[in-house]
Amino acid sequence: MNHYETVFILNPVLSETQIEETVKKFEDFLIKNGAKMVSKENWGLKKLAYPIQHKKSGFYHLFEFTVDGSVITPYELEFIRDERIMRFLTVKLDKHAIAWAEKRRTKLKVNA
Repeated sequence: MNHYETVFILNPVLSETQIEETVKKFEDFLIKNGAKMVSKENWGLKKLAYPIQHKKSGFYHLFEFTVDGSVITPYELEFIRDERIMRFLTVKLDKHAIAWAEKRRTKLKVNA
Protein backbone atom coordinates (compact mmCIF):
# COMPACT_ATOMS: atom_id res chain seq x y z
CA MET A 1 0.00 0.00 0.00
CA ASN A 2 1.37 3.35 -1.07
CA HIS A 3 0.52 6.72 0.44
CA TYR A 4 -0.94 9.27 -2.02
CA GLU A 5 -2.31 12.78 -2.03
CA THR A 6 -4.69 14.21 -4.64
CA VAL A 7 -5.60 17.86 -5.05
CA PHE A 8 -8.40 18.65 -7.48
CA ILE A 9 -10.15 21.83 -8.60
CA LEU A 10 -13.88 21.86 -9.25
CA ASN A 11 -15.66 24.26 -11.59
CA PRO A 12 -16.76 27.42 -9.68
CA VAL A 13 -20.25 27.47 -11.24
CA LEU A 14 -21.28 24.27 -9.45
CA SER A 15 -23.85 24.36 -6.67
CA GLU A 16 -23.01 23.15 -3.14
CA THR A 17 -24.95 19.94 -3.82
CA GLN A 18 -23.06 19.25 -7.05
CA ILE A 19 -19.74 19.81 -5.29
CA GLU A 20 -20.67 17.39 -2.49
CA GLU A 21 -21.82 14.78 -5.04
CA THR A 22 -18.56 15.07 -6.99
CA VAL A 23 -16.36 14.79 -3.91
CA LYS A 24 -18.41 11.81 -2.68
CA LYS A 25 -18.08 10.14 -6.11
CA PHE A 26 -14.27 10.18 -5.96
CA GLU A 27 -14.15 9.19 -2.29
CA ASP A 28 -16.49 6.25 -2.97
CA PHE A 29 -14.36 5.20 -5.95
CA LEU A 30 -11.27 5.02 -3.74
CA ILE A 31 -13.01 3.16 -0.90
CA LYS A 32 -14.61 0.68 -3.34
CA ASN A 33 -11.12 -0.09 -4.68
CA GLY A 34 -9.63 -0.76 -1.25
CA ALA A 35 -8.27 2.64 -0.29
CA LYS A 36 -8.05 3.85 3.29
CA MET A 37 -8.81 7.56 3.57
CA VAL A 38 -6.29 9.32 5.82
CA SER A 39 -7.57 12.87 5.43
CA LYS A 40 -10.02 14.97 3.41
CA GLU A 41 -9.86 18.74 3.26
CA ASN A 42 -12.12 21.30 1.64
CA TRP A 43 -10.02 24.37 0.88
CA GLY A 44 -12.98 26.28 -0.54
CA LEU A 45 -13.16 28.75 -3.41
CA LYS A 46 -9.73 30.08 -4.38
CA LYS A 47 -8.51 32.43 -7.08
CA LEU A 48 -6.48 30.65 -9.77
CA ALA A 49 -2.99 31.78 -10.77
CA TYR A 50 -4.12 31.76 -14.42
CA PRO A 51 -7.49 31.17 -16.13
CA ILE A 52 -8.52 27.55 -16.70
CA GLN A 53 -11.42 26.98 -19.13
CA HIS A 54 -12.03 30.77 -18.98
CA LYS A 55 -12.60 30.56 -15.20
CA LYS A 56 -10.62 32.63 -12.70
CA SER A 57 -11.46 30.64 -9.55
CA GLY A 58 -12.28 27.10 -8.46
CA PHE A 59 -13.21 24.94 -5.47
CA TYR A 60 -10.14 23.12 -4.14
CA HIS A 61 -10.27 19.73 -2.39
CA LEU A 62 -7.50 17.49 -1.03
CA PHE A 63 -7.60 13.74 -0.41
CA GLU A 64 -4.84 11.89 1.43
CA PHE A 65 -5.13 8.11 1.23
CA THR A 66 -3.32 4.78 1.09
CA VAL A 67 -4.05 2.36 -1.73
CA ASP A 68 -2.38 -0.13 -4.06
CA GLY A 69 -0.63 1.61 -6.98
CA SER A 70 -2.72 -0.21 -9.60
CA VAL A 71 -5.80 1.83 -8.59
CA ILE A 72 -4.27 5.21 -9.48
CA THR A 73 -4.61 4.94 -13.28
CA PRO A 74 -8.37 4.19 -13.27
CA TYR A 75 -8.81 6.79 -10.50
CA GLU A 76 -7.18 9.49 -12.62
CA LEU A 77 -9.19 8.35 -15.65
CA GLU A 78 -12.35 9.18 -13.67
CA PHE A 79 -11.03 12.74 -13.16
CA ILE A 80 -10.36 13.11 -16.89
CA ARG A 81 -13.88 11.92 -17.75
CA ASP A 82 -15.66 14.20 -15.28
CA GLU A 83 -16.47 17.60 -16.80
CA ARG A 84 -16.87 19.18 -13.34
CA ILE A 85 -13.12 18.75 -12.67
CA MET A 86 -10.92 21.53 -14.04
CA ARG A 87 -7.53 20.18 -12.87
CA PHE A 88 -6.16 17.43 -10.63
CA LEU A 89 -2.81 16.20 -9.39
CA THR A 90 -2.03 12.94 -7.62
CA VAL A 91 1.38 12.44 -6.03
CA LYS A 92 2.92 9.50 -4.18
CA LEU A 93 4.20 10.64 -0.80
CA ASP A 94 7.61 9.60 0.54
CA LYS A 95 8.37 9.32 4.27
CA HIS A 96 9.28 13.02 4.54
CA ALA A 97 6.08 14.16 2.81
CA ILE A 98 4.00 11.84 5.03
CA ALA A 99 5.61 13.34 8.15
CA TRP A 100 4.99 16.88 6.84
CA ALA A 101 1.33 16.05 6.06
CA GLU A 102 0.82 14.68 9.60
CA LYS A 103 2.38 17.81 11.07
CA ARG A 104 0.13 20.00 8.90
CA ARG A 105 -3.00 18.05 9.94
CA THR A 106 -2.21 18.34 13.67
CA LYS A 107 -1.52 22.07 13.21
CA LEU A 108 -4.93 22.47 11.52
CA LYS A 109 -6.67 20.62 14.39
CA VAL A 110 -5.00 22.85 16.99
CA ASN A 111 -6.00 26.05 15.13
CA ALA A 112 -9.60 24.87 14.57
